[in-house]
Amino acid sequence: MARGLGLSLRRMFNWAMSLGAMDLGIDLGTANTLVCVPGKGVVLMEPSVVAVKTGTHPPIVPLNGRAVGYEAKRMIERTPENIKAIRPLKDGVIADFEVTEIMLRYFIQKVQRRSWGVRPRMVVSVPSGVTAVQKEAVKNSAINAGARRVYTVFEPKAGAIGAGLEISEPQGAMVIDIGGGTTEVAVLSLGEVVTLQSLPVAGDEMDEAVITYVRDMYGLEIGHRTAEEVKIAIGSAYPLQEEVSYEIRGKDIAAGLPRRLEISSAEIREAITSPIHRIIDAAKSCLDATPPELASDLLNTGITLLGGGALIPGLREIISEETGLEVHVAEDPITAVARGTVMLLERLDEYEDVLAGD
Repeated sequence: MARGLGLSLRRMFNWAMSLGAMDLGIDLGTANTLVCVPGKGVVLMEPSVVAVKTGTHPPIVPLNGRAVGYEAKRMIERTPENIKAIRPLKDGVIADFEVTEIMLRYFIQKVQRRSWGVRPRMVVSVPSGVTAVQKEAVKNSAINAGARRVYTVFEPKAGAIGAGLEISEPQGAMVIDIGGGTTEVAVLSLGEVVTLQSLPVAGDEMDEAVITYVRDMYGLEIGHRTAEEVKIAIGSAYPLQEEVSYEIRGKDIAAGLPRRLEISSAEIREAITSPIHRIIDAAKSCLDATPPELASDLLNTGITLLGGGALIPGLREIISEETGLEVHVAEDPITAVARGTVMLLERLDEYEDVLAGD
């Protein structure tokens, strides 16, 4: 009977392992975190935001642990003094280690609800500009959040793989990944980054530009959520065939009272012109540093846009106009990096050299 019980327990353990030992690919972004599972694709995409009670150590998440992701983003700039909604990553790197672990653990548990405590392997994307210490911090946070083994991969590599580019070949491929906190411009060949420009100018910088424009032009104070909403709704990098307007609400600086106003797409385009041109300048600098043979390859392969910023209307056209190269927007550019991490997981042997460099 004891032998039969042992066999039953072993079978139960193997069954639990088959349910829970799903490997995870994670795009740990400043604005959003995406989790991918081999064979299933993106299974989670939530804001990289956590609401914590201040003055506690370690930080305590209120509302029975539900104030992570979408729940927490709803609280930004709307919390009482004892609760703070924060983004634990800044410019693509971890700014608050404890809160990052809380967030990762929550997302991992949400994806692996039937894991029975099994610790998955993970591939986590990191910006190319991170230091060795920052990269180690990402690994430690993932391990403390429940991973048994963690690989890191630079975002341009993961994004290029997720976009279907053949980066392992001796041929140049160029990507511009415009995320929330950083923009990564890279030319890749033979599985490695050959030239790189990484700058802390991306979606967040555009939101700040909208906030500044509205305050300076209209004396209206708006929050980051409103700025992001209007940018997504009517923002563009190139004149639209038909300009549109959008109602925004905020606080009148002089009167201190709520006020609303209509703002045009042309004004929002003017507001975000500076960050967009800084991204274009980074692309030109990256091209200038690219060896001639690889640069000539780009006449055939062009530039591929990744990240949420790739969805800004007119961005593809203005980058093409400024660089003289054909510019493509990756299919579902927001998930390209996450999809690349899971493709690496599915073919770890094939991409071992790619991960070894990161």
